[in-house]
Amino acid sequence: MVVDDFADARDFMKFIIESYGYNVVEAADGIEAIEILKQHFPDLILMDIAMPLMDGLTATKNIRTIKQGADIPIIAATAHGKDFHSKAIAAGCNAMIEKPVDFDSLEIIIKQYLEG
Repeated sequence: MVVDDFADARDFMKFIIESYGYNVVEAADGIEAIEILKQHFPDLILMDIAMPLMDGLTATKNIRTIKQGADIPIIAATAHGKDFHSKAIAAGCNAMIEKPVDFDSLEIIIKQYLEG
């Protein structure tokens, strides 16, 4: 699942991740991500940190309390730099990538969590 409040960013991330051979569902904010999680069971979540309504850190904390979301790898994505790494991990994220996203690194991280 790709969670980002900017439609263009979601569309681009979806395009890139699908080019790696994965199916992608999208959410525009943390609230929508939680609702989608209850209907679908994504294998991985790429979570934007700065979003309106519910930010990515709050969404991650909430997802970790839901049985279906307890073990899903969540990769935080942020333009706020490495300062957010410890906050992302404390919220329950497994890893963090910085925006703009290096797509070669993204593919490696996704494969690491989905293919072992």
